[in-house]
Amino acid sequence: MTAVAGIPFVEPLEGLVYGAVDRLSPLVARVVAENPSKFTYKGTGTYIIGRDDVVVVDPGPNLDSHRTALERALDGRRVRGIVVTHCHSDHVPLSYWLAESTQARTYGFGPHPRPIGTDALDDDDDGESKNTGDGEEREHTDFDFVPDVAVGDGQTFLTVDDWSLAAVHTPGHTSNHLCVHLDAENALFTGDHIMGWSTTVVSPPDGNMADYMASVRKLIARSDAVLYPTHGNPVRNPAPFLAAYLAHRVERENQIIELLRRGPSTIRAMVEVLYADVRRELHKPARRSVMSHLLKLYDDGVVTTAVDAPPSMRCIWSVVDR
Repeated sequence: MTAVAGIPFVEPLEGLVYGAVDRLSPLVARVVAENPSKFTYKGTGTYIIGRDDVVVVDPGPNLDSHRTALERALDGRRVRGIVVTHCHSDHVPLSYWLAESTQARTYGFGPHPRPIGTDALDDDDDGESKNTGDGEEREHTDFDFVPDVAVGDGQTFLTVDDWSLAAVHTPGHTSNHLCVHLDAENALFTGDHIMGWSTTVVSPPDGNMADYMASVRKLIARSDAVLYPTHGNPVRNPAPFLAAYLAHRVERENQIIELLRRGPSTIRAMVEVLYADVRRELHKPARRSVMSHLLKLYDDGVVTTAVDAPPSMRCIWSVVDR
């Protein structure tokens, strides 16, 4: 294990073969798509749960190579359900093909809300490139995906053979983000809520830091034996991993407060300090993460904006005098 930003990250994906079926447990296998980027690590991991009758979690991006790999992995098996943890474009696209070709129903928490009046939260590039050569600047969202079956928090929504799947709603990364619990192995499929290689992007307006931290605490209160993130390897000792994940967010919040105690500042200036040792191509998503922290602190009454300006990417922020 290696430590990055205080998180005890799991072992890297060594010896990865794209399209191969990796058996991770008696009931769980994974096929990784060849879509590496700064958001997806080595690629999107599609999970196949079951033996002859299976459920597919996060079918993945619209890549011919990944579709072919899934066809091969699912050959001779009956797909009983398709679960989408959330609507980002590296998770949902192949669910359409898979549902049509297998007649299996799709399951999710619900569609991704369409943004309304979010111009103030958009970033100002100031001449920066929209594409740095390492994937897209933002994770694209499929606003049209609507699951056949909308599942509620805590609901057991599929039973196959001697195992069942239950929904665990974890808003934060997105408002409709869903984790999935496999009872037979006490395993939790965490989508992008918890990743095995990096902290999770929490990008407003739909991404919400207060919700995200509450959702991490929700998982800390559970007793899952293993976490299966869509990006990165399984987390087989969840308790210290989750504690470190939450501690990292609290530390970042405290760093922002301390920085603003020195004087009012903009998000861009804060990122230059807080992420000085991070590649500049990652500063734009870092600004969105800082914005998410600031919106939480604003709602908490800890920080404010200059001259009563509404919160935005370009306003000046300061600590509230008490």
